[in-house]
Amino acid sequence: MGAAASMTTAAVAAAAGCSAQQVRDLERLGVIPPAARSGNGYRRFAPAHLDALHAYRALAYAVGPVEARAAMRAIRHQPPDQGAALICGFHARLNEERAQALAARLALESIRAEARTDAEPADGDSMTITELSQALGVRASTLRFWEKVGLVAPERVGTPAGTARRYPLAAIREARITAALRAGGYRIPDVHTAITAVRDLDEVGGSLAALDARLAAVADRALALLRAGELLAELISPAGGQPGSPARGRRDQP
Repeated sequence: MGAAASMTTAAVAAAAGCSAQQVRDLERLGVIPPAARSGNGYRRFAPAHLDALHAYRALAYAVGPVEARAAMRAIRHQPPDQGAALICGFHARLNEERAQALAARLALESIRAEARTDAEPADGDSMTITELSQALGVRASTLRFWEKVGLVAPERVGTPAGTARRYPLAAIREARITAALRAGGYRIPDVHTAITAVRDLDEVGGSLAALDARLAAVADRALALLRAGELLAELISPAGGQPGSPARGRRDQP
């Protein structure tokens, strides 16, 4: 067995920062190429295996282990253009996550500086369209228009005269965000982006700190994906990622 495939399972696991069992699992799942076998049947790993393990770990941090495993399997068998497009898609998705968090942050920033009411809203609070229009200083017809274009989602309740709009806390927040952004000169599509982001990121609970933490996490994941870039490019290239293929120049140095 030549030096190209000289690492034991324990050695390649230690070099990659994972367990020997994980190395065996990733080989079995096709995430890394099959290992060579020595005369006594033990696995022997080449530098290309270590590169694949490093690429997988960075990719798993960036997009999650399930998608990382699927991507690593795919790029070993797809044409280079498809493999490159797959990785570019991960970059695009992380950018979309960042844009969504930034839009939600903009929305929450737009209402943070507003004058506070005497009492904080409580669960179960709601407003009629007249009460909300007066509180925001806009016309009831404006609220109805915002509802029509999907910016505010009131509830409908039965009354002796039929149905009427009621604005629970979520709808009040949407209306406040819309009013603040519109007053700041933002167009309806921009406001819609912000409102959608707030709805999609409902778990942040209106916390700017939570959104800042999300933005930092997205940045860390994007950097991990960038760090994996050279290794992934070698795996995607026609000769890359195969045991026994020429190693990078830095590995040829004595």
